[in-house]
Amino acid sequence: MRFYCVNFGIPLACAAVVFLLFDMTKIDIAFSNLFFDPVTQTFPLDQVHFFEKLTHKWARIIPNWTAELALIGAMLSFVWPLINPQKYPRLGRFLEQSKAASVLRFTRDHRRDFLFVVFAFAICTGVIHFLKSHTSVYCPIETTLYGGKVAHMEWYSNFQLFKEAGDGRCWPGGHASGGFTMLALYFVARRYRWRYSKALMYGSLLLGFVYGTTRVLQGWHYMSHTFWAGIFVWLACLLTALAFYGRARLDLPVLQKQKEPVVLIQSTSLS
Repeated sequence: MRFYCVNFGIPLACAAVVFLLFDMTKIDIAFSNLFFDPVTQTFPLDQVHFFEKLTHKWARIIPNWTAELALIGAMLSFVWPLINPQKYPRLGRFLEQSKAASVLRFTRDHRRDFLFVVFAFAICTGVIHFLKSHTSVYCPIETTLYGGKVAHMEWYSNFQLFKEAGDGRCWPGGHASGGFTMLALYFVARRYRWRYSKALMYGSLLLGFVYGTTRVLQGWHYMSHTFWAGIFVWLACLLTALAFYGRARLDLPVLQKQKEPVVLIQSTSLS
């Protein structure tokens, strides 16, 4: 019961807080106003090309490479079972000498983990894409509040469950969700009870917030979009992890570093 209260209860409570604190007030707009220049009708940081490359283009390398490595690992995990060293001894010796055999065995042993990361990334991306297309929220810089042509609208006022709501694609934060998808690695660490799994979780959350905040500074998102992205990605990763690993495995306590036993040596004096 505690597992579900913590892992579902906390993000749902955060969703209620974000909705009441941001979506029902003008805090988002007030925060974005701090980075908008009314004279030039621009967000100055949106005009800095290096900032765009560093925080938006290059930053994608981290989640992109993680997903690609997981996909490669998942595909390689099926190779070793197809190889029969007894039937093909030369191939077996070559793979052992080239160290490829150890890599193939590793991917085979961790097939479920590689597949989980691939599915978690895909499901998170699908959830965010669904929400974007079925709410049709335009980015701040595209609205009349900041020199754009489209009226500002909250996500809940235009939500359509069974059809696309329009051309807007700003809610929740897509770039932030890319950083948050690294939470999939946290659930892999939880499966193996790695004692640094919490650090991995906090690092993934921090990465998502950094990704999202940089887009807020450029006028391409409101701050609440980042929080919503984190909530939905966490829930998507959690449900995927439960399907792959089960609650019992994820609920096991992490392994703590074992202290080395202290050996007391008593010296005896010779009489």
